[in-house]
Amino acid sequence: MAPRAGFAEADITPPLGTHKIGWLKVIVSDRVLDPVMAKAAVLESEGERIGFVQLDTCFVEAADVAEMRRRIEARHGLPGAHLMVAATHNHAGPAVADCGDVRRDAAYTESMIARVADLVGRAVAALRPAEVGMASVAEFDVSWNRRVVLRDGSVGTQHLFDAADSLWVEGPIDPEVAVLAARTPAGEPLGAIVNFACHPTHHGGETALSAGYPGCLAAGMRARGWPVTVFLNGACGNLIHFDATHGGAGRTKEEVGRALADDAARAIGGMTFRRSVALRAASRTVRAPWRKVTEEDLRGTARGAQRFIDPAIYERMIPRALAEMRASDGRNVEVQVLSVDEYDYAGIPAEYFVQNGLRIKEGAHPRHALVVSNANGMMAYVPHEEAFARGGYETTFPGSLFAPETGRLLAEAALALIRGM
Repeated sequence: MAPRAGFAEADITPPLGTHKIGWLKVIVSDRVLDPVMAKAAVLESEGERIGFVQLDTCFVEAADVAEMRRRIEARHGLPGAHLMVAATHNHAGPAVADCGDVRRDAAYTESMIARVADLVGRAVAALRPAEVGMASVAEFDVSWNRRVVLRDGSVGTQHLFDAADSLWVEGPIDPEVAVLAARTPAGEPLGAIVNFACHPTHHGGETALSAGYPGCLAAGMRARGWPVTVFLNGACGNLIHFDATHGGAGRTKEEVGRALADDAARAIGGMTFRRSVALRAASRTVRAPWRKVTEEDLRGTARGAQRFIDPAIYERMIPRALAEMRASDGRNVEVQVLSVDEYDYAGIPAEYFVQNGLRIKEGAHPRHALVVSNANGMMAYVPHEEAFARGGYETTFPGSLFAPETGRLLAEAALALIRGM
């Protein structure tokens, strides 16, 4: 029996006046550059169903994911454990979580949850016989590692090589643009899922609402005949769309979206479409341990510490962070894997460093692992272990709450699930 695929999308742009998230400080929206969207893809084969939801938000909270799953399972027959809900980590979207001085907009978030439940229902209703193709290409011209090692051995995040103390770039990027495309047996495009790793920070500090480069990618794909494109961001915690080695020259959201649409079209052009696929879903809970907090961490004077935007915001964040940390020895978080044949989408609830993501990809061989960050919850930054010795913005407390080994623990959990497939 041929697989079936269904795609749907919904405009979830908040009303003007809604607070934005992603810059730590309070920013009130006053205009819309392009719609903030939610997208859904549902695949069905041999009695199994899995689903993906993309939200053009900076984060999604685990409790909100649980509520979406509850409603969707009750109403639409898709098991909640088979649904991955991922934020694109768009910095120009609405406040759906507490972040710095920004407080979650509860009324908007409830409306978003309701619209997502309806959206997945529409994707289920849209299920049609399909052929499924999967392929990857490489993209090296829109994403760069933003952590620069300085001559004293510390790291400056988004430090430029115009500065005399810049020495080398700490880490790699992940150039893979992975595409899953579904079309009818007659060749009519139904929708696509694109996975790539890069921070979407365009318009983050402005009062405008936008979907960022994922919205431009979707527009480029629509112009090529693909009506819905679900974008799943990869391990993008230390990757961004400008190049510190060339004076900070970067790519606009339009340029990033256009490049990724070109890449996706190239991948689709080389695909072999399959008329049968095996679908699987698995997850496990990981106990993520808190980091040890020093007096230097509290003062912001630890090696390589960076407090962006306004140092006073961090002072206001610290009491809330310490209260949570004193109440327990860590936090339970979900690691999830959804598989389509040999392709495994590993959902990680964090701003995950690329080194962690590449560890999963390499360790999964001969299966083909893909990493989805900011999925099914949020932990803020989870760097790789070596990053903590050098510091940098992403390891600075309280933006970083978890012990250095946490990235490895999450990777090991993902790999255990993948090997179990």
